[in-house]
Amino acid sequence: MGNDIVRIAEALDYAAVKHVHQRRKGELAEPYLNHVTEVARLIATATEGKDPNLVIAALLHDTMEDQGVGYDELCLRFGEDVANLVQEVTDDMSIPKPERKLLQQFNASLKSPRAKMLRIADKTSNLHSLLNSPPKHWDMERKREYFEWSRRVVEGCRGVNAALETVFDAAYQRRGELESFSLQRAA
Repeated sequence: MGNDIVRIAEALDYAAVKHVHQRRKGELAEPYLNHVTEVARLIATATEGKDPNLVIAALLHDTMEDQGVGYDELCLRFGEDVANLVQEVTDDMSIPKPERKLLQQFNASLKSPRAKMLRIADKTSNLHSLLNSPPKHWDMERKREYFEWSRRVVEGCRGVNAALETVFDAAYQRRGELESFSLQRAA
């Protein structure tokens, strides 16, 4: 177990270095590291700490996509299992965004159970961020569309972890707060 704690700490440090200049899109522009740590916490809680590689993959889940980290580097540093999980949830950034979003939705059911868990945790964190600090330039329709798209992605991931699905569902049920938040800002 001690070795797992060291590996998780190393992954957290690695993620912090890789995402050091990245900020969330929301009004508060939180450090991006807040997102990956929330995803890791959601995974750790849902698995009761029994899958350290999945927690490590959660910390690193955006390093390939956002920071250009290669599969081989992740393999070398964190092992093939972690690298495979990260690769499985990494979108192909050479594809236009609308197509990437459709692919993520349609391919969700084809992912491994652990990759599905990462997707659910990632979408949950994104909904939390949208509720707590929405991007200023996103109108109400775009926020609603993101909630609905996330729901469709998660629908393809269901059946892997009831606790994680419950946390997503609770975040999704808060979508009505988007309008309240917008009205408060306008007042």
